[in-house]
Amino acid sequence: MFSETPLLPPRHSSLLDGISEASSIRLNNRIYELQEAGRDIITLSLGEAFFDIPLPSFEGLPAQKIHHYSHSRGVPLLREKLAAYQQEISTAPVDAAQEILVTAGSKAAIYMALTALLEPGDEVIIPEPLWVSYPDQVRLARAVPVMTPWYESVEEFGARVTPRTKAIIVNNPHNPTGRRLSADQLRGLHRLADQHGLFLIADEAYHEFVPAGERFVSALEHDPDKRHTIVCNSMSKNYGISGWRIGYLVAGASLLSQIIKIQQHLVTCAPTILSYYLAEHFESVLERTRPQIRRVVETRNRMGRLLADRGVDCLEGDATFYLFASLGGSKLNSDDFAHELLVRHGVGVVPGSGYGASCDRFVRIAVGAESEERLIRGVSAVATLIEETR
Repeated sequence: MFSETPLLPPRHSSLLDGISEASSIRLNNRIYELQEAGRDIITLSLGEAFFDIPLPSFEGLPAQKIHHYSHSRGVPLLREKLAAYQQEISTAPVDAAQEILVTAGSKAAIYMALTALLEPGDEVIIPEPLWVSYPDQVRLARAVPVMTPWYESVEEFGARVTPRTKAIIVNNPHNPTGRRLSADQLRGLHRLADQHGLFLIADEAYHEFVPAGERFVSALEHDPDKRHTIVCNSMSKNYGISGWRIGYLVAGASLLSQIIKIQQHLVTCAPTILSYYLAEHFESVLERTRPQIRRVVETRNRMGRLLADRGVDCLEGDATFYLFASLGGSKLNSDDFAHELLVRHGVGVVPGSGYGASCDRFVRIAVGAESEERLIRGVSAVATLIEETR
């Protein structure tokens, strides 16, 4: 018989009390609401590039398969295409059967890798500016994020290693600065991993977004046997179809056999119909998007020069479609600056505070979602507000 005494309602896990909303997503949700209310917002906050992409046709795909589950490692043909593609990028061989996992976006790939690697209390070194989800994904895996300030070099990370350190996460090319790690910097990270028995998780979701004629250096290039390297990558980000949520993970066969358990219990498999489409149209999608990728990288660097002409410095970088702009002499912190910019000028940027405690004097500017004319107006508004709030 049930007691008539009122009981306290059930409570969610206390783990979530220490987890924040993703700052960039929270801000963009607000912008969507303002736009729905009729406000014209120049959106320099979206972490995606808008390309001219035709409406996909699923004709010719196997109708008896595309509406159903696929292999939990990913559609075999897509894995074969991705393995060859990854080998072309990194010069490291990738076994399509055992070393690659197609995921529902690269964000899921990173989280599954962390979950597979970490024990409660383990530490993960995360350089700032960090991608906003890294620390909270580490916390969700019941481990401890250890952030390094933005001005600390790769060579200094060794001082952060403790007996609890399990992994280092790097984003290359880097969101939000556009920086690319050099071959020497990557070799230094591999030496650190070897010396201390660490994993190196390389988030390479922007590897296509490098200047024309420049070569991207993958973390796998210096660890072709995948002793300690895990690469997480994104088809949807690189191809301008971020809403499709198709990513992939490359790791050694024994580790991947553990990670796949999480995939099977979490989502079963990546979206089947989209996987078949990308497998069948892999080369033509790349052929269409690569010229547009080059143009957006050129635009990014043009906007950087425009900011420099207005006296606004950005952290060093030449890749991606992001700029991490210093607030210079502004009296505002990054949250207040982003709020004022949105209210007074109708321009959305992401506060630097979301990218780490050392980054509150910066804002992230993304150039992938607006026309050239609106981008110029937007970055000019950033420079103007810095001047107005000195």
